[in-house]
Amino acid sequence: MRISAAQRAENENRIRAAMDRLLRGEIPPGGKCDVKTLAREAAVDRTAFYGTRPYAHLRVELERRLQALQQAGEIPDPREAQIARLKAEVSALKTRLATAEKTNEELGEFRTQALARLAAQHDEILHLRRSAATVSSMTRLPTARTTTIGSCS
Repeated sequence: MRISAAQRAENENRIRAAMDRLLRGEIPPGGKCDVKTLAREAAVDRTAFYGTRPYAHLRVELERRLQALQQAGEIPDPREAQIARLKAEVSALKTRLATAEKTNEELGEFRTQALARLAAQHDEILHLRRSAATVSSMTRLPTARTTTIGSCS
């Protein structure tokens, strides 16, 4: 069915007004910032935005303006903004997790080295005590203090 020039102009005005609302972030419930929602808000058949149909240039304009907003860092669709925010948060958490895992690995290696050193020192102390017990010319120091200074509680 053919429409008159006046009807086409009226439809274009409604489409442009709906496009401006969508790009300002006034997204209707259940809608997105896309051609389907634009067609529904302007009360125009969605197929008129594709191919060689009369409003294809308005679909291109919507996509161009939406892309320009996204490149400027503005996302008019709250769901898309939430998705972008959550993706950034997931990325930051993955980085944080990788850093924590690396730190835990380093601390585990340090713990292993410290335990190995302590074991080696303990073995050396036992060896020195055995060798000191066999030598009689060595002066032995007292092993424990017999007097207590202050309370131990």
